[in-house]
Order: sequence, then structure tokens, then C-alpha cells
Amino acid sequence: MELAAHLYYDGCLGLERKKAKAVEIRSWVRPADMRIAPPRRRWTPKDDETLLRLNGPAAAGTALDRTEQSCAMRLWRLRTGRV
Repeated sequence: MELAAHLYYDGCLGLERKKAKAVEIRSWVRPADMRIAPPRRRWTPKDDETLLRLNGPAAAGTALDRTEQSCAMRLWRLRTGRV
């Protein structure tokens, strides 16, 4: 069961504007031409080790087959302890 239908069932108490949005959400259908995002590659401990060893997003991006921006963000997260 979807969340909107579970939270805003028929006859529930709630703000009318929120109940109207819940009905709108329940009637939404994914357009046929809407792109589906591919599954994301998770960072492995070996990837982290390579990233830290190379110490640069450009070099690590090439070695790990990832974007430079992705490597820069991961490097920042590793250095600041936000992983």
C-alpha cells in the first residue's frame, strides 16, 4: 500500500488541502517517456583506499571509472568524517 493512501484513507481526520494532495498523489502515473535513474554504484572500502592513496579527484576518477565530481565529494566526506 502506498504511503499517501495509508496516511490519508477515506474518512480520516486531516486538513482538506493535505487530503486533496494525497488524492492527487494516488492518481499520479509515471509517464511512459520518463527516464528511470540507473542504480547507483556504492563506494567500497577498496575504492575509498584508492581515492585516499591517489589524493586527487581527477586521477581517482580515471582509476575508479567515476566522475571527478563524485570523487571530490567522496574525498571530502572521508576527510571530514561524514561517511
